[in-house]
Amino acid sequence: MTDELSKVFAALADPTRRDMVARLAVSDATVSQLAEPYDVSIQAVSKHLKVLEDAGLVTRTREAQKRPVHLEAEVFDLMTKWIERYRQRAEKRYQRLDALLAEMNDGPEAERPEVEDENTTRKGKAS
Repeated sequence: MTDELSKVFAALADPTRRDMVARLAVSDATVSQLAEPYDVSIQAVSKHLKVLEDAGLVTRTREAQKRPVHLEAEVFDLMTKWIERYRQRAEKRYQRLDALLAEMNDGPEAERPEVEDENTTRKGKAS
């Protein structure tokens, strides 16, 4: 799991880290601010942040006495490109399937005359 994309997806596999990323998308925050909604220690939050940092999703800066955590949005470009590539491939497969199904529906089946049911045949003979 050494490639960057694997690290990013592994980091986002945890719901707490995904929530932290969502909160950091709104604004930078300190470790204490990030820890507030969770029933875990500051050390546990720091460990989560270390995983996000190792994946390149966040950075920490120093501003006076604070060390705000900042979301690195360009990492999402890497994920988006990867997801989009496979979404496009899947879309092309579905388009080919749709075309094949349309061809099957418009093919030899459509050329056969409709078979009359018994009621239509009897009415025709009785008249």
